Amino acid sequence: MAPVTDRRDAAHTEQETLLPGLRATVAESQAKARATRERKRAEVEPADVDPVARVLVDVPLAHLDRTFDYAVPAPMAEAAVPGARVKVRFAGTEHVGYVLARAARSDHPGRLAPLRRVVSPEPVLTPAVADLVGAVAERYAGSRSDVLRLAVPPRHATTEKEASAPEAPLRDVVLPGDAWAPYPHAAAYLEHLRDGGAPRAVWDAAPGDDWPTMLAVAAAATRASGRGVLLVVPDRKDVARVDAALAAVLGEGHHVVLTADAGPAARYRDFLALVRGTRRIAVGTRAAAFAPVPALGLVACWDDGDDLLAEPRAPYPHAREVLLLRAEREGTAALVGGFARSVEADTLTRTGWARPLSPPRDVVRSRARIGVAGASDVARSRDPYAASARVPREAYDAVRAGLERGPVLVQTPRAGYALSLACERCRTPADCATCHGPLAQTSPTSPPACRWCGTSAAGRRCPECGAAGLRAPVLGDARTGEELARAFPAVPVRTSSAAGRVLATVDDRPQVVVATPGAEPVAAAGYAAVVLLDAWLMLGRDDLRAEEEALRRWSNAVGLVAPDAAVVAVGDPTAPSLQALVRWDHAGFAARVADDRRDARLPPAVRLATITGSPGALDDARVLLGDHPALDVLGPVPVDPAPGAGDERQERLLVRVPRRDGGRLSHLLGELQRQRSSRKLDPVRVQVDPVDL
Repeated sequence: MAPVTDRRDAAHTEQETLLPGLRATVAESQAKARATRERKRAEVEPADVDPVARVLVDVPLAHLDRTFDYAVPAPMAEAAVPGARVKVRFAGTEHVGYVLARAARSDHPGRLAPLRRVVSPEPVLTPAVADLVGAVAERYAGSRSDVLRLAVPPRHATTEKEASAPEAPLRDVVLPGDAWAPYPHAAAYLEHLRDGGAPRAVWDAAPGDDWPTMLAVAAAATRASGRGVLLVVPDRKDVARVDAALAAVLGEGHHVVLTADAGPAARYRDFLALVRGTRRIAVGTRAAAFAPVPALGLVACWDDGDDLLAEPRAPYPHAREVLLLRAEREGTAALVGGFARSVEADTLTRTGWARPLSPPRDVVRSRARIGVAGASDVARSRDPYAASARVPREAYDAVRAGLERGPVLVQTPRAGYALSLACERCRTPADCATCHGPLAQTSPTSPPACRWCGTSAAGRRCPECGAAGLRAPVLGDARTGEELARAFPAVPVRTSSAAGRVLATVDDRPQVVVATPGAEPVAAAGYAAVVLLDAWLMLGRDDLRAEEEALRRWSNAVGLVAPDAAVVAVGDPTAPSLQALVRWDHAGFAARVADDRRDARLPPAVRLATITGSPGALDDARVLLGDHPALDVLGPVPVDPAPGAGDERQERLLVRVPRRDGGRLSHLLGELQRQRSSRKLDPVRVQVDPVDL
């Protein structure tokens, strides 16, 4: 009988003979296992220098809005720089986080969990922006995680691998001397910018000002001092104008454009150009207020009263306030401008934080002749029906005279055709026989139909008087354009509104442009005349800012005029907002509104917040707020449910404090959110200083 050892040797020999690849496979597997053990051993071995990373984990829970310490494995020591994106293990799942700082030791007594991996060594969260994110979250009672989604765009890996193009040589820029020439204090302001100073101004633009070029001149003066510039405007049309002005003044290769519709790759490429320092001027819409502009020297906000600058996502910051926070924390110059002065901008001048930058009265008078139809006895004698006519004789005369010089702008508040209908005889509003919704007409050939359920109302008779005829008390841009085309058949009539096509520019040939507020195209040489229709409709909005917003929209239209243009507004001549428009006295109007709001204890004289949620959630919020003596709590009152809230009844509380206690209110509301989150209470929506009330 053969020994056992001999049989084993024979089996081993036979295995090698029958399976020649087995030995190589086993060896390869053992090598991989050894490499994995070595890698894991190295990963848990902390870095030699600053082995602790303080990470802000991207979690939406308010009570977890703080930094957490993680161990930095030795292989990640060079990549895990402050500002870099990392992946960490948190609450049993993997989350993205940002390294805010590296430290030599941690206050945590136990063993630190290691970073899982460094997503990218690119420091996308700069120290200045990280500080700003915390300040905005505190100011608006939100979490830094929510603010970070506004400040840092999503990563685009392919774009990140590309090198940023170097900045073009900064040539000796000859600033257009006539852009700011009419302003007495503009030369001193620009010289201060060029010398590296930090002046702050509220700019009241005059009718016909080429404001994009004026912003570009201020940017060039700041860039000449070696500093960066951040310009924020309401919409993409404004961005395009400033983009072209910067290219004309400074040349290509000095600035980037940051807008949401640029696409993820282009937006991230321009963002990285700022992070890497190859560009030092940025222009964009509201989210650009967080742009990581290196060596920031000037922040500017144009048309700060536009509600497009208010972020609709939590924590609902306003771009103007974000820029003012940056100016305060980074010691930069500031410029808040527009054709109309907002009440908040007026507060900056009243408190001495900024100085007014306004044109002389003779410059304003030479730019535009502004009047209200039927305001004088002579006008009423010429047109006795001016007070009741939608387009009175003065408006027609202004259009006719303007067409001899160039294009004419007609602004109407509503888009569409006939937006509401009423009985032709008794003026009773026409409603749907099925759901009692309002009737409207979408075109001259379509029958009246319900705006709610769409039911046709052809052949309808008035239930009050039996008349079959209908009239349209509220007309849109399409119907207005149709009437003007009949009145002026020899010239083209174009419309521009969100309901159809928004025109960016028009040429200088005689034509009538009917546009809704915000959709007015730019005429190359300016409009020869501007007519503002249906002033009563804009003033009749159920909103705290109705008058202020109406004046801002009218002023933006007047701002597009050519020199010595005629402007005719159709409305009540005694309305304070129309009187301010005629005098071009936006500072005085803003001061009057500010005084009225101070008497009524409304923003900006006080700091105010709204808390919206279910009745039970508001009861919890009221208890968590406590009985602080500075708090004035109003409500609750019922409100319409927020989108996505279902059919559950919603209510709203108003909480206000004196302006000096605004920081205290933000802290209390932030603590409310943290306690609500930690106790898993029903959610509430908190808005500090909301745009609409």
